[in-house]
Amino acid sequence: MKYAVVTGVSSGLGFATAKLLLESGIHVYGVSRTDESTLMDVAKENNVDYVHYPCDLSERIEVAEILEKLVDKLNHWTENEQLFVVNNAAVIQPIKPAHTLTQEELAYHYEVNVLAPIQLMNTLLAKSMERNVTFVGLNVTSGAAVNPLFGWSAYCSAKASINMYTKTVAHEQNELQTDNKMIAFNPGIMDTNMQAEIRSTDQANFRMVEQFKQYKQQGILSQTEAVASILIDIMTDEANIVNGTIYDVNDYT
Repeated sequence: MKYAVVTGVSSGLGFATAKLLLESGIHVYGVSRTDESTLMDVAKENNVDYVHYPCDLSERIEVAEILEKLVDKLNHWTENEQLFVVNNAAVIQPIKPAHTLTQEELAYHYEVNVLAPIQLMNTLLAKSMERNVTFVGLNVTSGAAVNPLFGWSAYCSAKASINMYTKTVAHEQNELQTDNKMIAFNPGIMDTNMQAEIRSTDQANFRMVEQFKQYKQQGILSQTEAVASILIDIMTDEANIVNGTIYDVNDYT
């Protein structure tokens, strides 16, 4: 059987990914602060399971508790099972020049965007290896990982960290001669709540804000379901996954 853990399932790319996975017959464990109840209906329609785990990824105790529950699930699996993990949840704030950032703002940002995703992957990968469960991990990244933007020092550096983490874990798995995969996926600019948040930023803190407003006005923002479909096609095509690759949605559109 196939299972997937998806973070940030309450909206945007996370919701679209969870929905399409359920529709393709994959059981889904969703992790987010709030639940999207329609996913349960989708699961029932497709005769698969959907379980939501409420969690604030900035709170280490909550993350640890969710991981304990997920690990308990894996303890009952056999080597015939397959696990996909999609680290999608992220925050964009704080958006402002680096010299104005506070320690509290940075701590929150890196907890959600770096520490929680890495801990999630590390724990589930370790348990999958112990249980001989086939593992495919996908970290949602961004073009900001390689393109510096005024006001985005936290987000750019966090996504750059996720990219290097992805490459390093893939390298380790290759050296260990496992079949486990770790990849990243850049979804491009999508019509999401995060984009709306970006557009509401003061220009003094983000000098490209007018350009991002134009993306919306010109209708060039991608729809999350179309992007999720590409993400899933890449992630589930195990025979052709190149370990450690940073995939880009623009290469498939």
